[in-house]
Parts: sequence; structure tokens; C-alpha cells
Amino acid sequence: MSPEYASEGLFSVKSDVFSFGVLLIEIVSGKRNIGFHQYGNHFNLLGYAWELWKEGKWFELIDQKLEDSFEACEILRCIHVALMCVQEKASDRPTMSNVITMLSIDSTSLPDPKQPAYFNVRIKDEAKMASDFIVPNTVNEITFSDPEGR
Repeated sequence: MSPEYASEGLFSVKSDVFSFGVLLIEIVSGKRNIGFHQYGNHFNLLGYAWELWKEGKWFELIDQKLEDSFEACEILRCIHVALMCVQEKASDRPTMSNVITMLSIDSTSLPDPKQPAYFNVRIKDEAKMASDFIVPNTVNEITFSDPEGR
């Protein structure tokens, strides 16, 4: 969900661009944004992709099933475009027609993406999440009397 919609209820064509960017990262990585966790730093998928991008390790994001199917430059372009789509400010995101152009034409020069939305959102580890749902065992002090008919 785009940040402007999540925080203010504002929806625009750039909201769809944000969703497309998340979907593109999910496809390239083979991981879902919902429920994703990276052991250690516990980044969400967008934060994980951004960290790998900044460190020049974008190739670590690629699903192994895709590695032999596509050229590295094609996958790099997909990651680059996806990161541009998930930028925090809607005005920084490209339009969907620009996204199509960027993905279709290899010679198109792409600007550097900015930090994505939700970059610093941490995800609790599974043990902590499970403990949040455990209801403590309490002693019930209610008595019940079964009424008998005459």
C-alpha cells in the first residue's frame, strides 16, 4: 500500500505505481513482502532490496529460479525500476507509462532511485510475533450451578 494512501487516505495513479514496484521486487526476489523477514536486521523486503542496491549486491536479491532465464542486465533494470516505483514521495515515482518505457528500451538512462517508503520499518521476529498472540493461562473463579427442574 502506498504511503500516502496508508497515512492520509490519498489515492492516485502513483499509488498503483508503488504497488507495481512492490510486485516487481517480489517477482525478481521470489519472496513476498508480507511476512518477509531478513534475519539479523529484520528489514522488510523493500528495505532489504534497498540495502542490497546501495551495497552493489543487487544480484543477491534475485530468485535462483530466474538466474538462468534472463540476462543480468535485464534483472538489474527491473530492480532499478522497481526501486524507483517504491520511493516515499509520490512525486518522485515515475508514471506507469514511463515505467513501461524504462522496462522496454534498454538504452533509456535511469536516474538513481531514492530511499524507498517503509525502508526503516522493522519486522518482529517470529518468536516475538507468536508470543504476542499467546493468551496467558488464568484461573477462572466463576462457578456454575446446574439448575434442576422440579
